[in-house]
Amino acid sequence: MPTPSQHPILPFRSRRNFLGTLGGIALTHLFGRSGALADSPRPELNGGVHHPAKVRRVIQLFMNGGVSQMDTFDYKPELEKRHGEKVDFGLTAAATSVPGAVMKSPFAWTQHGQSGRWVSSVFPHMATVVDDLAFLMAMTSKTNVHGPASYLQNTGFLLPGFPCMGAWISYGLGHISDELPTFVVLPDSRGLPYNNAGNFSAGFLPMAHQGTIIKPTAPTPINDLSPPDWAGHITSQSEADGLALLDQLNRDHLEAHPADSRLEARIKSYELAAKMQLSAPEALDLSQENAATQRDYGLERPETADFGRNCLTARRLLERGVRYVQVWSGMGGPSKNWDNHTDIPNELPFIATSVDQPIAALVRDLKQRGMFEDTLVVWTTEFGRMPFTQGATGRDHNGGVFVTWLAGAGIKPGVAHGQSDEFSYQAAEGRTECYDLHATVLHLLGIDHQRLTFRHNGIDRRLTDVHGHVIHAILA
Repeated sequence: MPTPSQHPILPFRSRRNFLGTLGGIALTHLFGRSGALADSPRPELNGGVHHPAKVRRVIQLFMNGGVSQMDTFDYKPELEKRHGEKVDFGLTAAATSVPGAVMKSPFAWTQHGQSGRWVSSVFPHMATVVDDLAFLMAMTSKTNVHGPASYLQNTGFLLPGFPCMGAWISYGLGHISDELPTFVVLPDSRGLPYNNAGNFSAGFLPMAHQGTIIKPTAPTPINDLSPPDWAGHITSQSEADGLALLDQLNRDHLEAHPADSRLEARIKSYELAAKMQLSAPEALDLSQENAATQRDYGLERPETADFGRNCLTARRLLERGVRYVQVWSGMGGPSKNWDNHTDIPNELPFIATSVDQPIAALVRDLKQRGMFEDTLVVWTTEFGRMPFTQGATGRDHNGGVFVTWLAGAGIKPGVAHGQSDEFSYQAAEGRTECYDLHATVLHLLGIDHQRLTFRHNGIDRRLTDVHGHVIHAILA
């Protein structure tokens, strides 16, 4: 017969265990204040695990589906000269089609800002902030298939099961605030991207570091945060009592199974959920923003309202202590998405319009609020598109080159690194990969990408695998 201190069900312990628990809590508190615990927040250091950090928080804007670089940011006069010609690119087949004739961009191009950056007419609002952005014009991918490419850009690996960048950052730096999650994901209001939640996974890292999905445009932005309306029998006191009992049972079980990170993550999620019942509603309440701000983000326009709401919510979350926010545009599938296989002239403007004004507003808003001093903005996609036609006016997948841009803390504004060939088919100079982007983001956060590791199956794994170089050309 087990004693009360050994019993797996009874929610009490012996006096010795009880005093030991109090002592452990006090010791943990002291360690946390001194920074001896890896997961304890160190806002006074602004991150900076391996060297001084220039960035404290990150917004990643991920355009799911493969943005056509030669129709947005990569102007190629050669496409206009050779439009309609059959050019031998050494391919018998692209990802999903037979190569057609060279197709020029159907959109007008203009140079903008002091930097003279070319931008097509699909991004009139982003064109106004190009002097704040640093472009990577020769990003490449190892694959032109959506699922593996999306994993690669998020986790550094082509296969599922690896932690994404947000999870690595959460693991490496811990939280800024204990009132909200460290890593938040705001998906497209129409659905999840390719790979669904696999893009936000903690992989083999402790489960507490996976992304918390919030849907600001949904009737219930955070599932199960509060009791349903019909559950009148659940009072504040009964909920507190139930959570206290559940917490005790979970901790007793965790003590017997200390290696189970899922249970530890569940305990932390319950604790965080209790705090979020107070903090999250206020953070998600955009009515607190003035009318001019809401208008700037496009909340009054149906075509920009959903993505604008996500961008404004992202800014509010960062202000309140979330370290990493990932905002997605595009769900899985080729319709009304960035995956423009059939009709670039009509498909691309729809999805581009939905993000253009909100993203430009986000950049201006962060600058006006002084948040550019410690916030990094990253805009990217999983691969680019081909210079020749698929069908009549579509474009197929192309891992050979695509465009990414960064802005904010630690970034040299108005510059570009690398360039594609004359057709925007392959990277020609200054080639960069996801490993280089990830290494650069970690570097700005004060982390040496080669030293942020986790032992898994006998291998010291890292976000950048065995690759990656910091892109110093775009750093201030």
